[in-house]
Amino acid sequence: MVATSLLDALDAPDEDDPVRPRTTRDWAVDSLTFVFAIGFAIAVTAQEFYGWGTPERIGRGPAWLLWLDLALSLVLCVALWWRRRRPVSLALLGVLFGVFSAASGGATLTILFSVAVHRRFPVAAALTAINVAPTLIYAWLRPDPAIGYWATIAWTTVFASIILLWGSLIRSRRQLVRSLRDRAERAEAEQQLRVTQARQLERTRIAREMHDVLAHRISLLSLHAGALEIRPDAPAAEVARAAGVIRASAHQALQDLREVIGVLREPAADGGPERPQPTLTDLNTLVEESRAAGARVTLELPDGAESPPDAVGRTAYRMVQEGLTNARKHAPGALVTVSVAGAPGSGLTIRVRNPGPITVGAPVLPGAGTGLVGLAERATLAGGRLDHRREPGGGFTLEAWLPWPKT
Repeated sequence: MVATSLLDALDAPDEDDPVRPRTTRDWAVDSLTFVFAIGFAIAVTAQEFYGWGTPERIGRGPAWLLWLDLALSLVLCVALWWRRRRPVSLALLGVLFGVFSAASGGATLTILFSVAVHRRFPVAAALTAINVAPTLIYAWLRPDPAIGYWATIAWTTVFASIILLWGSLIRSRRQLVRSLRDRAERAEAEQQLRVTQARQLERTRIAREMHDVLAHRISLLSLHAGALEIRPDAPAAEVARAAGVIRASAHQALQDLREVIGVLREPAADGGPERPQPTLTDLNTLVEESRAAGARVTLELPDGAESPPDAVGRTAYRMVQEGLTNARKHAPGALVTVSVAGAPGSGLTIRVRNPGPITVGAPVLPGAGTGLVGLAERATLAGGRLDHRREPGGGFTLEAWLPWPKT
């Protein structure tokens, strides 16, 4: 019981060479090795009986020993079909046969080759040495008058060493191929992961653009619709003008949505950002849209002809846009002050400030509550910072600083 457990532990496959199903190639190789071992056993036995050019070899043992040698050799040849799963057990069995058997030499060398291929070098070297050791006894019990005692031991050692090195070389090559294949699979998996991450980042960016663009447009629509709801008796001209603004805002919202979704369908022609990508120069248009909707907004832009880089201006635009949207949601009718100031080297400061709401009964616009979170993320990605705080009396201030490098 203990011996069986020990043999099972020794025959357990290595982690770097697991047992796999036998392929067609494996069946062909096993068949050839089986035929080789059988032929070797028959040839050695015939040599013992008939000499074949070396008559001094005849009669190196009684006839019953020669037939027993052949029979046990055939048993070891049949056991070769299990050499892939139990090479250590078969190698130890070959040690017992090696004390008196010459015909089992072919099967023993084949088993040692399997050990060298499928087991680590220390294990293979130890089993090879153990299988060579019985030659000391075999060469004494059945001396070979053609080559002598020490020559028999030397040649056995040489052949066993060649088999050990050959099998170890094949094992090293298989490990190298397996390692290269694993690296290729890992590289492919990492590439797929990078593609997935890039897609996720692109989806996040598009979702952020949709939030920034559509929240602004839809808040304008809600503001006009709320005005019509509050004043159902307004003059027809004023109603028509408000309806025209609603129609124009809805059209612009759809256009912005098409441009954002278009990023998913058409790759960028160059390395620049895709549309819609407004910059700091578009703040006047943004403020005019808010004023046309009835909001009170003042805008202060930096003096001088130099404008910040497009990436900085784009981030500043989105921050002002989100600030105006939040003011319309939470402080309808309040005066919103937008100031943008800065210079190359000192950075760009954006400030959106409004007092508490002054319009009583104005409809409350719904919101997801993630606008400021998105702005903070934008500022961090741009290398800047964002601060927002409530003022006494219910007011609110949104302030951000963005780096503006010197050109």
